[in-house]
Amino acid sequence: MTVPTTGRRERKKAATRQKIADTALRLFLERGYDAVGIRDVAAEADVAVTTLFSHFASKEALVFEQDENFEQRLTQAVTGRGPHEPLIPALRREIQAMVRHCTGDGAAPIYRMIDASRALREYEESMRLRHAESLATALVADPDLPQSETACRTIARFVIDAYALARDAADPDAALDEIFHMIEAAWEVTSPSS
Repeated sequence: MTVPTTGRRERKKAATRQKIADTALRLFLERGYDAVGIRDVAAEADVAVTTLFSHFASKEALVFEQDENFEQRLTQAVTGRGPHEPLIPALRREIQAMVRHCTGDGAAPIYRMIDASRALREYEESMRLRHAESLATALVADPDLPQSETACRTIARFVIDAYALARDAADPDAALDEIFHMIEAAWEVTSPSS
């Protein structure tokens, strides 16, 4: 079986995207988010403004460049689990991995920047709602999950909020333990066999 490889064009496009994101983040952290414009990022990354916008829909999206990956990882935690693998532990593992990634040593300045910017906080909130909707869609579509659409949408919101709450907690792992204990209980209560 051959594993498909990415073509040269896709690799070049991904490298350009990463270069733009890295440049933007460096400039935002050095000068402040509000002090840096799109043209500044494009010039520093040595790309045209149109090229920047072909990779990122907005200035805010530059800060959250892993947004799409986050959403895919969550839906994959639902769709990619084994035939008899329980849902909530699979989601918890994925959220825990994401929280550990974003609470690493280098992440604190980024989250301070986000907290200091109304535009970034609003963008992050809209992202969370979109992630919750994507996760809910994956839950509702799973034939092995008998819960109602309302239950799936509620649990999806809880899971997304768990990420945000644990990320900001003094002890993220303890916070996740506590939060997912409640999520597990809520999921069990919504099971038709309960």
